[in-house]
Amino acid sequence: MITQVTKGIKISVRTSFEGTFFKNYRKHFAFGYHITIENQSKDPVQLLARHWQIFDALNETEVVDGEGVIGKKPVLHPGDTHTYSSGCLLTSPIGAMRGHYVMINYATTRHFRVIVPTFRLSAPFTLN
Repeated sequence: MITQVTKGIKISVRTSFEGTFFKNYRKHFAFGYHITIENQSKDPVQLLARHWQIFDALNETEVVDGEGVIGKKPVLHPGDTHTYSSGCLLTSPIGAMRGHYVMINYATTRHFRVIVPTFRLSAPFTLN
């Protein structure tokens, strides 16, 4: 598991390989990722948006921006956690993701970024 804390917000990431399949006559590798966001700060915060950079060993980097995570904009009071699962498709068995969340601190009304550390996406058969 990969973890990182930014301004009192702890991000933990666990990945999984979900298998291969063909789409548009091309082989794809499916990966899942499970993220836990924990508010270790003293103020309530809300996740507003996400930014991802998805690295695929056989393709150009893909950038994804959007509101919330899986259709939600969770509010986290001190000590609260929010966990969600999502996934991505790569054309290679090796890749990685990194990014950040845009959050608002309700006590200060300031927006801030919470870093999601780089996490690797590797099919088990690629590991030695």
